Parts: sequence; C-alpha cells; structure tokens
Amino acid sequence: MLHSVYDQPDATAVHEQYDRVLDALADKLPAVAEHLDAARADVLAFSGFPKEIWRQIWSNNPQERLNREIRRRTDVVGIFPDRASVIRLVGAVLAEQHDEWIEGRRYFGLDVLQRSRLTHINNPTSEEVSEPLTTAALST
Repeated sequence: MLHSVYDQPDATAVHEQYDRVLDALADKLPAVAEHLDAARADVLAFSGFPKEIWRQIWSNNPQERLNREIRRRTDVVGIFPDRASVIRLVGAVLAEQHDEWIEGRRYFGLDVLQRSRLTHINNPTSEEVSEPLTTAALST
C-alpha cells in the first residue's frame, strides 16, 4: 500500500494518497497507522524536491554500489592482520569514491540541485522557517 504513495504524479497527490493509506490502515492496523502518521514528514520529505529527482532520492543504489565495492576489495584480501588494515582499505575505497564525485560524476546534476535549493528557499514550510535567511546562509 505504501508503495502507491510513491507512484503519484505530483506532491499534492502524494500527500492525498498518504492520507488514504493511513485511513485504510487505521481500522486494521492502528499501531502501524499511528507510526506512519508520526513519520509523515520523513516519509514524504522527497515531495519537497523537483519530480525529476524523486527516483534518486528514493534509491539507495549508490550506497549499495559502494558496499559491493568494499566487499569485493575485502574479499580479495581475505584475512586482515589487524583492524587498522581494514580501516585503511575501506578508507582508500571511500577516498576513491570521493575523488570520482569531485571530478564530476555526480548522482544529482548541479542544475537540479540548484533548482531544488531555490524551490526549498522560496517555498519553506512553517516548520522550516526558524530563522531568517541571510546572504551568508545562502552561500553555504
């Protein structure tokens, strides 16, 4: 049922479908409905971003790819002499990943991230407006 929330065409429809899912669960599984209602902001956070990056937000493919690479490299070594050697190997894999992202292979394009930031700044929710935005805050 929850997957139907992610199949909606826009943010308004996402929120409406989430409400329908909560209503459907309220009678059969009240504890689940209560838990989902409490987690509403977290579950629906993706809807505050442009539609074209929703799939990247949902996906954990980059994390899975990184974990596979770490697993592959540790399997090649087999047995590590101590904890420090494991940390060095995993650190090297993470440094390589960081270098790839620095060189321009990004999961999100900079143009999409800029539009997302502008959308978020121009349309904050009442919960997000805790202090006025300054030029210094925008430049970070």
